[in-house]
Amino acid sequence: MEVILLERVEKLGHIGDVVNVKNGFARNYLLPNKKALRANESNRKLFEANRARIESENAERRSAAEKDSKTVDGKTVQLIRQASNTGQLYGSVSARDIVEALEADGAKVTKSQVVLDRPIKAIGMHDVKIALHPEVSVTIHVNVARSPEEAELQSQGVDVIAQMFEDAAAPVVAEVLVEKVEEEGAEAPAAEGEGEVEA
Repeated sequence: MEVILLERVEKLGHIGDVVNVKNGFARNYLLPNKKALRANESNRKLFEANRARIESENAERRSAAEKDSKTVDGKTVQLIRQASNTGQLYGSVSARDIVEALEADGAKVTKSQVVLDRPIKAIGMHDVKIALHPEVSVTIHVNVARSPEEAELQSQGVDVIAQMFEDAAAPVVAEVLVEKVEEEGAEAPAAEGEGEVEA
């Protein structure tokens, strides 16, 4: 289906572009969200008559989004969740969770502006894109941890899961080393004793 874009759509085109898209994408997303018009003669004339107004409205929205982006860009939000010893969350962090965390931090963002390719399902630092306008997007950092102490370590760049495995492995390694030293220590005097007997 051919459509006329009323705003910039990522990987598709800019305002006024006539593009060919799949029927379902046009019917289910572009047309109901007023991002495009069907490309027929009457709509082309309507678009050309209103082109200046559509472009000026878009420019206003873009400048407002650029102003808002200064309060959101680079923000770090902290989410405390329950997780297994391997760092897998019991559940996941969704766009709604991120919106609520940003609102608590004083930033206004809608759920549709949070671009999550897939839900966050592990603890750690995650970069999430926020599309405030089709032409304005910023990145925030989402710090998902099991406790505020873990979140603090992660914000300093510590890989909590790797450190946890090292801490768990340390006593085992120490035990193996002690056993090895004891075995070598036990063998050494016996060898000396045997030497004395022969002399």
